[in-house]
Amino acid sequence: MAKTVYTCRECGGTHARWLGQCPHCKAWNTLEETLAEPAGAATRNTRFQALARSQPVATLSEIAAADIARTPTGQDELDRVLGGGIVEGAVVLIGGDPGIGKSTLLLQAVDALSAQMNVLYVTGEESGAQIALRARRLGLAGRKVRVLAEIQLEKIVAAIEAEAPDFCVIDSIQTVYSEQLTSAPGSVAQVRECAAQLTRLAKTRGCAVVLVGHVTKEGALAGPRVLEHIVDTVLYFEGDTHSSFRLVRAIKNRFGAVNEIGVFAMTERGLKGVSNPSAIFLSTHGEPVPGSCVLVTLEGTRPLLVEIQALVDSGGPSPRRLSVGLDRDRLAMLLAVLHRHAGVSCMDQDVFVNAVGGVRIAEPAADLAVLLAIHGSLRGRALPRGFIAYGEVGLAGEVRPAPRGQERLREAAKLGFSVAVVPRANAPKKPIEGLTVHAVDRIEEAIEAVRGLA
Repeated sequence: MAKTVYTCRECGGTHARWLGQCPHCKAWNTLEETLAEPAGAATRNTRFQALARSQPVATLSEIAAADIARTPTGQDELDRVLGGGIVEGAVVLIGGDPGIGKSTLLLQAVDALSAQMNVLYVTGEESGAQIALRARRLGLAGRKVRVLAEIQLEKIVAAIEAEAPDFCVIDSIQTVYSEQLTSAPGSVAQVRECAAQLTRLAKTRGCAVVLVGHVTKEGALAGPRVLEHIVDTVLYFEGDTHSSFRLVRAIKNRFGAVNEIGVFAMTERGLKGVSNPSAIFLSTHGEPVPGSCVLVTLEGTRPLLVEIQALVDSGGPSPRRLSVGLDRDRLAMLLAVLHRHAGVSCMDQDVFVNAVGGVRIAEPAADLAVLLAIHGSLRGRALPRGFIAYGEVGLAGEVRPAPRGQERLREAAKLGFSVAVVPRANAPKKPIEGLTVHAVDRIEEAIEAVRGLA
């Protein structure tokens, strides 16, 4: 009888029996039953051998530091997220919901790269005919794109060694299996070991590899978290399948900045980059409406203008606090600050806050815009046309500065905004043409400044 073990899908730890909580990473309900591998499995230590050939010990100051050569993918927004393009020998993991556009984007990138390097597209979920059908629908020639429909790792490795591609896509890593392991494709062991072998192959041959990964219902990449540690870059495809806009966000990048985003629009001819994404996240009101405030947020190196909408309504004895695109716990904290330091109470009111366009905002610089939108909805007063705000609000009611404030203001002025309320530390030393800046130290000062503008 085959022996089974329980493996944690978060950290990859193994246990002899099922437990509600993994003793290693303390995650709940993550243990899955898998077949135990034989003691002499050839791939047992593969994940520890996934780096390039060993190098002699050297002094840091004596190591030559050269710029990394990059090859553009033909998709400007994808290049922005990657840090400028594809790097030789880099391993990129891209995840997203089914049908979000991962395969479409990579097929477009492969077709563009085929004009300047050898490329290979390995599909484990579709046949070659299905890939060809999608390419025809997208208007891609595909004359130099090599396609392999295979899920066995050993055959994929042999094909890579025979074709010697400079760029290879594995779609998807959850369908690939190694015959040296007895567990099924998609299991923790298979995903971890197949990714490690492909990473070692990429490093030793100098071939850039893109792994497509499935996501769980919680939105995280399926498989152990060690998969994210093995690769060089992790990208997430975000967006609503009912909307035509998609976001590609970098959460890890050894060759560029993290938290960069690329914005795409899904068209009949595939994904097209959006050069001015701020237009997506701004509503088109004929006249200013109460409860709306435009925020200048920062995604990586890119300033974005996002409209924050708030709706305050009578809620009775058990008022609700709901936020979409913003942290709900932070919303509760901001409402307490608004009451304590500005004398604006929402204790018996339902408060709903939304970031327009489906974007998720994590930075605290959105605090001031959220509070001004809530105050405007509660009082029924609209902010003036062309108004923007940003700044972090502390528990003491102070308005803290946001990083790269000057770039935020210049981006707003470029898009025609004329009035700004910002932290005093972010006030520009030189006037910005067309933009009137009101610098404040506290939340009550910001509300008084808005009243004076109405």
